[in-house]
Amino acid sequence: MERQAFMDAVAQHQDMVYRVALHWFGVPQDAEDAVQEVFLRLYMEEKPFDGPEHLRRWLLRVTVNVCKDALKSPWRKRRVPMECIPEPVFEEPEQRELYREVLALPEKYRTVLGLYYYEELSTKEIAALLNIRQTAVTTRLARGREQLKKRLKEAWQDE
Repeated sequence: MERQAFMDAVAQHQDMVYRVALHWFGVPQDAEDAVQEVFLRLYMEEKPFDGPEHLRRWLLRVTVNVCKDALKSPWRKRRVPMECIPEPVFEEPEQRELYREVLALPEKYRTVLGLYYYEELSTKEIAALLNIRQTAVTTRLARGREQLKKRLKEAWQDE
């Protein structure tokens, strides 16, 4: 499909595709995955559409099929919703709040901070585990600490 036609179709129909997927799954994250899959298929589609209504019907049919396929997936049957996973137990409420603030950081900082402080791995071990350089680990630790410091300072000043 031509790039501009694709962009126009996304702008016009993304809400519809998302709503249909959300009705099937009931979970925004799964609906977003389905929307991405549907529009990827649209982008890869080679034959032209007979008009806007044909495109709309095609998107609806593909959305329903993507959702059905995802619901049949064996992977879906083996997963546990995040709400069912218990949060770690902490002795002090401040520790729980700190943990939540760490989880709110961008993934690359949250990962190294979690491995370093909660799992007590060395920077060398983290570098090997994540397949990055040790200097990258120390940089991410420093930047993550700085972001965490800003977040905690803001939260403290709000109270």
